[in-house]
Amino acid sequence: MIKTIAGFDRIGEENAFAVLARATELAAGGMDVINLGIGQPDFPTPDHIVEAAVKALRDGHHGYTPATGILPLREAVAMRTLQTTGVEVSPENVCIMPGGKVTMFAAILMMGEPGTEIMYPDPGFPIYRSMIEFTGAKPVPIPVREENGFAFSGEEALSLVNEKTRLVILNSPANPTGGVTPRAEIEMLVNGLDQFPDTAILSDEIYDVMTYDGEEHVSLLTFPQIRDRLIVLNGWSKTWAMTGWRMGWSIWPDALYDNVRKLAVNAWSCVNAPSQYAGIAAIEGPQDAIADMMKAFDERRKLVVSRANALPNISCATPKGAFYAFPNVSKTGWKAKELASALLEESGVAIIGGPDFGILGEGYIRLSYANSAENIDRALDRIDAFLGK
Repeated sequence: MIKTIAGFDRIGEENAFAVLARATELAAGGMDVINLGIGQPDFPTPDHIVEAAVKALRDGHHGYTPATGILPLREAVAMRTLQTTGVEVSPENVCIMPGGKVTMFAAILMMGEPGTEIMYPDPGFPIYRSMIEFTGAKPVPIPVREENGFAFSGEEALSLVNEKTRLVILNSPANPTGGVTPRAEIEMLVNGLDQFPDTAILSDEIYDVMTYDGEEHVSLLTFPQIRDRLIVLNGWSKTWAMTGWRMGWSIWPDALYDNVRKLAVNAWSCVNAPSQYAGIAAIEGPQDAIADMMKAFDERRKLVVSRANALPNISCATPKGAFYAFPNVSKTGWKAKELASALLEESGVAIIGGPDFGILGEGYIRLSYANSAENIDRALDRIDAFLGK
């Protein structure tokens, strides 16, 4: 019998892709399926970005690039970081990645091993815990509670840190809750980490431009005292509607940069060349499409919250960021994953059960409003009818 290392017995997955596969299967069989499950904008990649990739191909950019990405793209990321955070970073600390997940993979792989602990948000992006368990490290959830506006508590998070804590993962604006953590909570945690100078931080800021109602995205880069142990995850997927391009970037401290460069050499060589030129066009070109997309998301957010709060035995906090709502379904009498499965199979509405995002996700479902207002209305009609039965 073929054997693999023990870590592969522990590795998990992202159930949103399983739901997408089932929704696609049902649709192929003739069911009218409305997908509020997958987290990708329903907007096309802006034309000038697509044209930049086409031009790169026609100009002959068909070969390998440096493992960490072409210098003009890393310079563009550094420029964009300065514009959005006010913090100057060197292009020599920027690594271009084939998507956002790869930064998680690299950081957790570097830090995790048996006998260590890695903290992560719960409910949170499921790949955090999956990769932590793969390395053999102990996963330690940072509770993200509805009563706290789906933000983490700096005091509670700090109480979980100890000498075994190798890495702390933070995410704001957050998937799956849409929560935005206030600066005061982040400051409390950052200041407390002075007692643990060997603990690294991974800040997942992939939804950095996606905030509402005047909320502020607080980049961890704005705390100079942790810059020497901070890894920042960001990318093109959400902001410029480029999920299928598999384009991410990361910012690394000097002490870790060569590690990620060597991982790139060993694992993916480099990100494909034409997409890197598209990435430059995205950052340096017109940004109107982002504003248009965010205006639409804001309108859909209000629609989802209004409609969800009108459903029987369901309440929905207003998300402050990203493009997800996280309604509380604990009073419906359903377990969250069973409800999500039944809605897909019986009503043709694809959503994700809260437990797919962690232990504290029970009692909630995730609705992505990265779909049209018309489809959101139709989906909520179907959920209303289902619950009415």
